[in-house]
Amino acid sequence: MFARLIALFAMLSTPLWAAEVHVEPGAGSLAAAIAGADPGDVLLLSGGAYLGPVIIDRTLTLQGDGRATVDGAGQGTVITITGDDVVLTGLHVTGSGTDHTEIDSGIKIVKGADRSRIEGNRLTDNLHGVDVHGGLDSIVRGNVIEGRRNHRMNERGNGFYVWNSPGTVIEGNTVRYGRDGIFSNASKKGTYRGNLFRDLRFAVHYMYTHDSEVSGNVSIGNHLGFAIMFSDRVVVKDNLSLGDREHGVMLNFANGADVAGNLVRGGTRKCLFIYNAHKNLIFRNRFEGCGIGIHFTAGSERNLLTGNSFLGNQEQVKYVGTRHMEWSHEGRGNFWSDHPAFDLNGDGIADGVFRPNDLMDHILWSQPAAALLTGSPAVQLIRWSQSSFPAVMPGGVTDSHPLMQPIIIPVPDSVAVFEAEVAGRWTKGTNDDIDLDDLGSH
Repeated sequence: MFARLIALFAMLSTPLWAAEVHVEPGAGSLAAAIAGADPGDVLLLSGGAYLGPVIIDRTLTLQGDGRATVDGAGQGTVITITGDDVVLTGLHVTGSGTDHTEIDSGIKIVKGADRSRIEGNRLTDNLHGVDVHGGLDSIVRGNVIEGRRNHRMNERGNGFYVWNSPGTVIEGNTVRYGRDGIFSNASKKGTYRGNLFRDLRFAVHYMYTHDSEVSGNVSIGNHLGFAIMFSDRVVVKDNLSLGDREHGVMLNFANGADVAGNLVRGGTRKCLFIYNAHKNLIFRNRFEGCGIGIHFTAGSERNLLTGNSFLGNQEQVKYVGTRHMEWSHEGRGNFWSDHPAFDLNGDGIADGVFRPNDLMDHILWSQPAAALLTGSPAVQLIRWSQSSFPAVMPGGVTDSHPLMQPIIIPVPDSVAVFEAEVAGRWTKGTNDDIDLDDLGSH
């Protein structure tokens, strides 16, 4: 049904003067059909194998029946788009080269090729899936990408590589295997929504990508969910990070972001990692079952956190600093599952202030060997003193208006099946060559 709708939309959007040209499989048949086509023509590819690489240098639609395979035979990029308003739909694209310098891909959209539409295709065994490399206002929708599975993850390519391509929309795609689901670099005003990412390094990896949106995506069983790095004014909302290894969401040198409605849960080392990130609004997220709920460090300032829920994390907050931080706004704070709260007036706000860390936490962060003394009478005395006399507390996080109830963010049944498949994955260790504590490896 979906394929028929795509085909109907393609026909309706075709200029009235366009011709439909039937192309049969065979060596050189696709290249010859492209060379002989007039701008606006629709090339109808029947099932079978077509030899690539090919270049589309004019406005054309390549419409496959789902069984038409364009194979690059390991040579460079399989389909390169250099003309405007090109449409690719219903194709199986496979067999790119292996050159990272040239960014060999299944499909490449170069600078000057604007308004491409890549929809309803299947891309397998390519170094990179789709490389949007300078083209404006491209739409990449409803594709299935299965990347390569080299032993070393850093030797693989990305599902989507976006470089300097304002207006790119990537939505409703499925990406599995490879390196990053979407790697967006030096771009702006992109929208990446409703995609499913599995078995990757990063689901979404931002570098220098501003004024854009990452929304409604699902990351399952990846090393890291959503990494927003060196990027300003990004909206990160309504995403799911389920069973990812290191961080669900990371803000690294990210400023002015809205991070809202996201769910991170299931064995992740850090639900949210904030590193030298400023003026971000973080609200109505649910961080559950991580080693650390939120790790907040490196001088991050003027961030607003309210309405979030922290449930069952081994350590709710790790704030590396000495400043006093207030994590509530206009009388509403966050929900903390380890806060023994009461609410006498029934307004939904706990009557007691919550402080997730104390002096001993700071000592343990800087001197891990001190963990041997955790149960000693001296440590217990220090903690009792701080709970009884808050004035002796060190700088750190205070939530003056904790919430009594957590927010609920549902997970669709179809997604929960995939989440169950990766449960406990990272307790078995990994052979991949990724050190996510080394920010230089990002």
